[in-house]
Amino acid sequence: MRVKRHPTRGDNLRRALAQEAARIMSEHGVQDFLIAKRKAAERLGVDDGSAMLPKNSEIEAALAEYQRLFGGESHVESLSAQRRAALAAMRRLSEFEPRLVGAVLSGTATEHSDVQLHLFADRAESVTLKLIDAGIAHEVTERRVKLDAERVRPFPGVRFHVDDHSIEATVFPADGIRQAPVSPVDGRPMRRASAFEVEALLDQKLD
Repeated sequence: MRVKRHPTRGDNLRRALAQEAARIMSEHGVQDFLIAKRKAAERLGVDDGSAMLPKNSEIEAALAEYQRLFGGESHVESLSAQRRAALAAMRRLSEFEPRLVGAVLSGTATEHSDVQLHLFADRAESVTLKLIDAGIAHEVTERRVKLDAERVRPFPGVRFHVDDHSIEATVFPADGIRQAPVSPVDGRPMRRASAFEVEALLDQKLD
């Protein structure tokens, strides 16, 4: 017979830190897990180098729980609006085989979250030219992406707005669609969704 393990003080502290980090992300617009983790540690008086700090996946789970408890209908409406903005951007940039990634896809986005897209092109300039031709104001960006356990590389990108939602698109080489980079949440290949899959998400009733 397997003996049920009771939570230790360390377990309870990790959970409290994850919950506080989730609250900080939801209420204060912090999008970086590490920053939220450190702010939570500071608030609870824990050394931010401590082994007690929660994993990003624990914070994401706590964030989803926080949104279920406190987000209510406003979270559902906000997430739907972000996904509609993502779909509009994806349709406009369809020639670059856009994929939605990140918190807007997973459903843990806060009202402050950027809509994150991956685009694929032989030349990143093709994306900026497309936006210029369409008269869409944008800024050129760069994002460091973890490709696997050992490689982190900078990739060009663009930031623009659709219906007051910030869209952050990272541009990968055309063959980058074959292998997704590593998720900052759980270290696994990032989940990517096509426009068709985003449409399906919008057709579903959000819980």
